[in-house]
Amino acid sequence: MDLRKLKTLIDLVSESNISELEIAEADGKVRIVKASAQAAPQAMATGYAPMAPAAALVTAPATEAAPPVDIGHKVKSPMVGTFYRSASPGSDAFIEVGSVVKIGDPVCIIEAMKIMNEIEADAAGTIREILCDNGQAVEFGQPLFIIE
Repeated sequence: MDLRKLKTLIDLVSESNISELEIAEADGKVRIVKASAQAAPQAMATGYAPMAPAAALVTAPATEAAPPVDIGHKVKSPMVGTFYRSASPGSDAFIEVGSVVKIGDPVCIIEAMKIMNEIEADAAGTIREILCDNGQAVEFGQPLFIIE
């Protein structure tokens, strides 16, 4: 299934009151599920044609309620993987709430395909909030920390 057709189907689910759509074709099967009114629909593909992860998620249309105002800078995950707060299971966490970081300081590790990737702070400031649990699976672009 080509990406234009998939995008059209995701838009259809987003704009309608249906919560799930499943389509099977010769080259695979696509299932689009809308989790809630505020969440974006997700498409899962099975079959012979692999899909790029970027094509699976589409931003949901704006809702009536205004989103809360974010204060601080979000450090986001640069990849899909498993989030770890320390370099090894017995060692101290790289940072805690209240830690002062500068650009380039290591803040966590994301394991992807058995490779440990050290993630660095992309802004200077104080860690206000840690948004992920140790060992949690994270997505590309998912906020990990808030720095103020």
